[in-house]
Amino acid sequence: MTKKIRQRILLSIAFAGIIYLAFSIYADFNQVIASFKYFSWALLPLLLFLSLLNYFSRFIKWNYYLNLIDIKLNKWDSFSIFCSGLIMSITPGKFGELFKAYLVKQINNEPVSKTAPIIFAERVTDFLSLVIISLIGAYIFDYGREIIIVIGLAVISGIIIISNKSIATLIIRSVSKNKILGKYSNSLRNAYESSYKLLAFIPLVKMTLLSVLSWGFECLGYYIILTNFNIELSFMWAAFAYAFATIVGAVSMLPGGLGVTEGSLSYLVIAQGYPKDISFITTFIIRIVTLWFAVLIGVISVFIYQKKFGKIEFELNNQKSEESK
Repeated sequence: MTKKIRQRILLSIAFAGIIYLAFSIYADFNQVIASFKYFSWALLPLLLFLSLLNYFSRFIKWNYYLNLIDIKLNKWDSFSIFCSGLIMSITPGKFGELFKAYLVKQINNEPVSKTAPIIFAERVTDFLSLVIISLIGAYIFDYGREIIIVIGLAVISGIIIISNKSIATLIIRSVSKNKILGKYSNSLRNAYESSYKLLAFIPLVKMTLLSVLSWGFECLGYYIILTNFNIELSFMWAAFAYAFATIVGAVSMLPGGLGVTEGSLSYLVIAQGYPKDISFITTFIIRIVTLWFAVLIGVISVFIYQKKFGKIEFELNNQKSEESK
């Protein structure tokens, strides 16, 4: 594993530790610890399995996008790259998963500019699916409607701009005339061509619906955790709260939404009249079996990847060879 990745993980774990300690003190540390005895550990395999279903459905989306832009990888190498990318779940908005584009380049020398838009398309469809889930809940429970609508409109506006070739061509031409940015015009053109295919109407609808299913697995996991602690809230409420907190965490641009996602989830449960310690412990468990489980899979996958393909090279200065293409 590269030094840069290792440092990023350690810093994120340290940051998370400080945040979780602060939440524990706020919720009464002793009560938080005591609350663990009410958790049925027999549920842990089920919760992890639901997270695996989330990752597997996201892998289907990743592979679909690779095929859409004619990237040739065998299924096992593709799966290895996807799982390795999970190590970047603790980056802001998960955009650190651009890491996967460098792994593809290392295997088959495809330009990063061609494959990087896949990560953008993944995030767009993730956001749209979360907006759909949140918006349904926002109208049912009358909470956060304006925030979700604004975020949804921002995402849709970006898709419209990308789908308009006239606007994109104008932007690329302007960049190519710039003395400093002009050398990136070929990379920008590659990135746009991929983005245009990935965010076309049919792929967008298909992958957004798949993303709704994908996030639905984690929403179900959160609902099961709430039920375990005798929190009598519906699955729809759990799905709304989880999706809303995830959106807010992503928009914060903090690594993995740390602090913001946890705070939002805990607040939403407290607002329903439940104790602070229970609200935090349910949040803590869902984050362990989703975010941190993903990071663990990513760490293991990176080690396996390096065993097969050697040391990972993905520093930005490697882009020089690509700019000439």
